Amino acid sequence: MITSFGTAVAATRATLAGLRTKAPGGPERWQRTNYAGRTVELYAGPATALGAALAAARVHRGAGAAVLAAGACGAYDDVVGAGDPRRGFRAHLGALKDGEVTSGAVKLFGISAAGLVAGALLKERPVDKLLAGVVIAGSAHFVNLVDVRPGRAAGAVLALGAPGLLRGGPAGRLSAAAMGAAAAVFPDDLGQRAMIGDTGAHALGAALGSAIVAGNGRAGLLAHAAALVAATVYGDKVSETVARALG
Repeated sequence: MITSFGTAVAATRATLAGLRTKAPGGPERWQRTNYAGRTVELYAGPATALGAALAAARVHRGAGAAVLAAGACGAYDDVVGAGDPRRGFRAHLGALKDGEVTSGAVKLFGISAAGLVAGALLKERPVDKLLAGVVIAGSAHFVNLVDVRPGRAAGAVLALGAPGLLRGGPAGRLSAAAMGAAAAVFPDDLGQRAMIGDTGAHALGAALGSAIVAGNGRAGLLAHAAALVAATVYGDKVSETVARALG
């Protein structure tokens, strides 16, 4: 677990430093204004995704692929959907019904597909494969739902991933991978110097979901899947509740 945590931290920080040194397209393309009106950098998003994916892949290639795919889908939404005021899957599915393919819809189906593929690689029985896919995709979306203020997504992963360390084995190492990447960017994110965006939040969530899958049998998978589906369906309310709780 120490190796997984250290790998995630080192890979995330190295990627972050590399992007800061030579930003593709110039530094201006990697800046956003956050909720408080401060200018923050976006390097932390891809750095988190790559760090978590590398560490997760060392544990299981399916988990690493899911983290990378979730990060890529989040990056697409960060870039293409930056000016889209629509939030929540109901809005994006409504647009899809009217013939418009939004970046949110691409993200929804892309992460769902990645979760199902990873679940198929992590579990053996058909029902467990399906449940595992729902848990990985649902976790990726859940972490993004709580990303309503600086540091909240990374902080949630650190808190939710900690119990997984007690399980040891692949579940513990995957939890450590998610926590290492989150810890690497947490100070900059919380200090409003950086923003992990959908790229980092979805990647961290997929890593956390992979850890849950690795550490649970069918009953545990079913319970987690039910809770995550409910959180996704009522995503707007979850985000609003978290925002109110944080003041």
